[in-house]
Amino acid sequence: MPLPVISVAQMREWEERTWASGATVESVMQQAGEAVAERAGSLAENFDPSILFLIGKGNNGGDARIAAKALMAGGVNTRIHVLEVNDGTEALPDLSDASLVVDGLFGIGLNRELSADWCGFIERLNQATQELRIPVLAVDVPSGLDADTGQPRGAAVRADYTLTFGAPKAGLVLEGASEFVGHLEAAAKIGLSEAPPLGELRWVVADDFKCFAPKRAASAHKGTFGHVGIIAGSTGYHGAAVLAARAATTSGVGLVSVFTAAYAPVAAQLQSAMVHPWDANVVQTLSACTAVVIGPGLAGPDVPESLRRVAVNLWRESENPIVVDASALEWIANETIPENAVRVVTPHPGEAARLLETTPGKIQADRLRALRQISITCSGAIAVLKGRHTLIGTSEGPVSINSTGSPRLAQGGSGDVLAGHLGGWLARRDLGSAAETICAQAVWRHGAAADHLSSYGYAWDLEALLSILETDFDC
Repeated sequence: MPLPVISVAQMREWEERTWASGATVESVMQQAGEAVAERAGSLAENFDPSILFLIGKGNNGGDARIAAKALMAGGVNTRIHVLEVNDGTEALPDLSDASLVVDGLFGIGLNRELSADWCGFIERLNQATQELRIPVLAVDVPSGLDADTGQPRGAAVRADYTLTFGAPKAGLVLEGASEFVGHLEAAAKIGLSEAPPLGELRWVVADDFKCFAPKRAASAHKGTFGHVGIIAGSTGYHGAAVLAARAATTSGVGLVSVFTAAYAPVAAQLQSAMVHPWDANVVQTLSACTAVVIGPGLAGPDVPESLRRVAVNLWRESENPIVVDASALEWIANETIPENAVRVVTPHPGEAARLLETTPGKIQADRLRALRQISITCSGAIAVLKGRHTLIGTSEGPVSINSTGSPRLAQGGSGDVLAGHLGGWLARRDLGSAAETICAQAVWRHGAAADHLSSYGYAWDLEALLSILETDFDC
């Protein structure tokens, strides 16, 4: 089940309900500390890891202290250093041999501006960890960051990873907090009572997609699992069509067909997909598809007008799911669609800005509002607003926040991979009709594959991403 995105006040109410139910502060802190220890240990894995714990006076520091003790008691080959930091005048130790710094200075209870001394300490810490390229793990919230607004209280630790407790706090998922929060994860199972009810924003996690696809029947055949058509590729942009087609196969869809104005280079690179040169007569072939992806690589000068016309007509008339990405997004703005038809648009912030006739900065400043407006502009389509935490939703109702993904996805072609992968899942006949859930699952898998690769600490390309997407994340 997704986790709610909550305020600090809701977190405090949740804790009070937990204490009233009979659980103790000590038991919850113990479990929180053990969660930090597990995550810190996984991040510091190398030949001779060394972890520095910065421990403040409050419960946040208590969680970090428990984590340090747990690692020391665990018998792992890790050198643990603990620094009790009582005020901002403390000297920062030499970090040159540290594998990881754990920030346990301040928690979500910080409700004042930091003193000049504390700001100085945090700035020295940030400078040292960035210059030495030492990763930082923040406990619950980066110290100094307001967990409701996502803004620093004078200064804030720039973490690479934040392990928050219970559920994500509202300020941590805001775009403005990204440079401080880094990769956000939630330790949900730390002994708290039942979580607050789900609200408008919902944090989706791996368990939401456990065994997502049903078991395949022994009598199944390729027709059982659908047929995705991909209208993609043009001169200079044929690779987008290839990536989208290959990504579609990783969904387990039965058949993949590509319809392209760049036939020769696309056909030369694909084996399991059927490739058709673009012709207005392909409409009948497209009608046999159970979902269609339109847009990857349609930016070349040789995209025929007939292709654009067919794409818009499909958007207006098809009863099957349609995914629109990239250049084709501007073709379908304000076009009508059949009642109850599944339509999905997948803009990045720049494309969203063009759709809404605004700037990427304004899109990023209020991503939830932008997602709602994109859905309205696209006739109620499911909007997949890509970014650090991709949002999935429509003009009203709940919005899913994706919990996976790596900055390494910021490379040309990753959006084409997502569009093809998503279209393949929507084409499958065996998954039912929960289109928003299917979209959230495809986005989650795309990000999870990137996280898996990024965990090894080296650069990777889209070939590697496709190979991981072929892995069965379902069970």
